[in-house]
Amino acid sequence: MKNSLGVLFLCMVLGGCLNYASNKKDIAPIMVGETPPVYDSVLAKSYEADEYGMKKYVIAFLKTGANKDTNKLYRAEIFRLHMENITRMAENGDLVLAGPFLDNEELRGLYVFNVETVLEAEALTNSDPAVQSGFLKMELVPWYGSAGLMGLNDLHKRVSKPENSLD
Repeated sequence: MKNSLGVLFLCMVLGGCLNYASNKKDIAPIMVGETPPVYDSVLAKSYEADEYGMKKYVIAFLKTGANKDTNKLYRAEIFRLHMENITRMAENGDLVLAGPFLDNEELRGLYVFNVETVLEAEALTNSDPAVQSGFLKMELVPWYGSAGLMGLNDLHKRVSKPENSLD
């Protein structure tokens, strides 16, 4: 219930930002001298955007699972495989966004899956070694958000140093 309220709040905030931005025709460009963005139908189609520039996703809240095994080598191996799985899903285009929550014991992280149904996201979730081992469990919630998120993984590659990549 707590997470559902959090998702609702997030959607309300994002919706408010979108409504504010759509009502402001005179918003200045981010950089001085930069021209305002222009609709790119080719990009919109490649991101599967609807007429509002939005699309369906499924958000996964990663939570602490029932497995409390304290064997450090075993846990380290499972979470190494978990990170490999994240990289694989991102490279396949199934995972748009992933990251851990900080300072929270139960709520561990977030995924945004590039799928339309919870069943599709569940199949991806079940491929995660940390879920298979019971160290993590996931709560899946359908979400409608900006299709622009589809460009996030390419952008991330441009801002992370190669020696720090997950590959």
